[in-house]
Amino acid sequence: MDLFSRELPKADPDKIQQLKTWAYQLLEIDSEIPVSISQLRCHEPGCPPIETVIAVMTNPLQQYKIHKSVAEIEMTDIAQIARSR
Repeated sequence: MDLFSRELPKADPDKIQQLKTWAYQLLEIDSEIPVSISQLRCHEPGCPPIETVIAVMTNPLQQYKIHKSVAEIEMTDIAQIARSR
């Protein structure tokens, strides 16, 4: 199996912006702190093929993984992260 030959579907920039808005709101992140949203292919055993990583650029870095593509994430997914922190 060639893991590098398959292209990862592109995430919609508008949806990424929506996820950032929800992250700032629900995770109570100061507007001065950058947030990065990345859709990645997951290579860990038992992991779904695509995951989304929300990185809050604090020191230390805060990183949250959602085992869904950007397109599949709903506000409730980020709310669940906020509740589990």
